[in-house]
Amino acid sequence: MTEDVQTEIKQLVEGNDVVLFMKGNALAPMCGFSSRVAAILQHGGVDFKDVNVLQSDEMRQGIKDFTNWPTVPQLYIKGEFIGGADIVTEMAVSGELDQALSDKGIPFNKDAFDALRAQITG
Repeated sequence: MTEDVQTEIKQLVEGNDVVLFMKGNALAPMCGFSSRVAAILQHGGVDFKDVNVLQSDEMRQGIKDFTNWPTVPQLYIKGEFIGGADIVTEMAVSGELDQALSDKGIPFNKDAFDALRAQITG
């Protein structure tokens, strides 16, 4: 893996408030886990940068090495690694995602997240 990829990842993470490294992009996710995280963010009105790791083998491996996290998708908020699909889903259900976004000053639609939680928990 090259330093160029690590530099690019660092710039993406530091240069965007919310970044989702995913398979595919927000409009056309290429796996269910990436689709789920993108849908959660979109549902909540969170503006995020999507990075398609399938465009480059170096990027796909590079993001895993960057965080020492073995899977994609990976969500970052204000430079902080939040987690993958399961963690983000759990955070969305528990309200922790709302808190993480709020703590970092990221705008989101709380009513939409509340409705999503109500739908999930029945």
